[in-house]
Amino acid sequence: MVDSLVIKVKPNIILFLFHCYCALYSYFSAQTSDSEVKMDLNPIKDAFDRVAKKQKMSGSKTQEVVAQMIREIENSLEIIKAEHFGSEVDCKSVLGELKKKLLEIAPLSQLEGTQKELNIALSKYPKQLEKSFNPDISKAYRNIDFDAHTVNQIIAGHFYRQGLFDVGDCFINEANVPESTAAMKSLFSEMYLILEAVKNKNLEPALNWATANSNKLKENGSDLLLKLHCLQFVEILQGGSRSKALSYVRTHISPFGANHFSEIQKLMACLLWSGRLHQSPYSDLLSPTNWNVVSEELTRQFCNLLGQSFDSPLSVTIAAGFQGLPPLLKFMNVMAGKKHEWQSMKQLPVPVELDREFQFHSIFVCPVLKEQSTDDNPPMLMQCGHVLCKQSIIKMSKNGSKTFKCPYCPSDIDSTQCRQLHF
Repeated sequence: MVDSLVIKVKPNIILFLFHCYCALYSYFSAQTSDSEVKMDLNPIKDAFDRVAKKQKMSGSKTQEVVAQMIREIENSLEIIKAEHFGSEVDCKSVLGELKKKLLEIAPLSQLEGTQKELNIALSKYPKQLEKSFNPDISKAYRNIDFDAHTVNQIIAGHFYRQGLFDVGDCFINEANVPESTAAMKSLFSEMYLILEAVKNKNLEPALNWATANSNKLKENGSDLLLKLHCLQFVEILQGGSRSKALSYVRTHISPFGANHFSEIQKLMACLLWSGRLHQSPYSDLLSPTNWNVVSEELTRQFCNLLGQSFDSPLSVTIAAGFQGLPPLLKFMNVMAGKKHEWQSMKQLPVPVELDREFQFHSIFVCPVLKEQSTDDNPPMLMQCGHVLCKQSIIKMSKNGSKTFKCPYCPSDIDSTQCRQLHF
């Protein structure tokens, strides 16, 4: 058991995230989906709901008061139009009575309360927006030299991964990105041709690709080929051809019987509902979700076989920047008068927590020296199961000349028995 591990992120990694965020957020915000940008939007939503509620109440009250005034005016008009009521004196008396009733309605007094509540809610909403979306993110920026070619390759690759091939070509030409990046275009263009065919319910290109790479898919533990065959079977069955569907199962799906017997049994039962599968107990096979699942799995496996991650590195960077930016801005507000110290810091003095999806490797911080482990100062596992950095053990054991007490338990530690720990 390893205790007292403090997980931190290397400052250069954090700074790279924020550099990309500051420089590219406005340009790529339209390309970033809600799942990629994880923020606490609940306070903003609550403030918006309050404004919407007050606006609805104010609008309803206004309509009610106006309707009341219209009724009084219409009643007065009906009286004036009456055949037995036409003298000038009578009209004045009706108008006088109307004026009295409108004063009794007091529209301004009735609307004042709800309008005041709406104005208060509206005045608080921009403050909540400013609190959640700090307009000045330059405080968290630090000048660091990055390899421009590497950054440009990441951006160009992002365009191609999103299927924006014309934009990617334009960017490569203007940024003078090496031709090696342009090779990604042909790879991802094939993927998007297959996905476009799947979108149009044409599974032939996807089946051809999955069949050609069936061994690699099997090594990855993917059942993509079976899912594609199942979708094709359902399409044939929906066409009303039971014999063709049965023949398709025998030719293409039966080889999967050893590991997917229950699924094949379900498909065979579907044969009884040829042409009316939507009325059967297996109508879930017609759900559009099945096509979405297959498209996502195809994208994942295609990227995997190309040696690429499923998510765009640029999207991951921006999403991580969103999460790490608030605590860094809060820290910079405290360090407002010490900008020079911030520029020279090698490690952040505050933890920047990111979700597990952004944790690609472990980093150990010695609980005694409060320093991050390095190749020259690696983490060492002691006999009791606790971990310290090598320099801590050397100092506490007087260069290995004597045993010492573990700072976390009463065990006596022999420095010669400590072993380097690899995460």
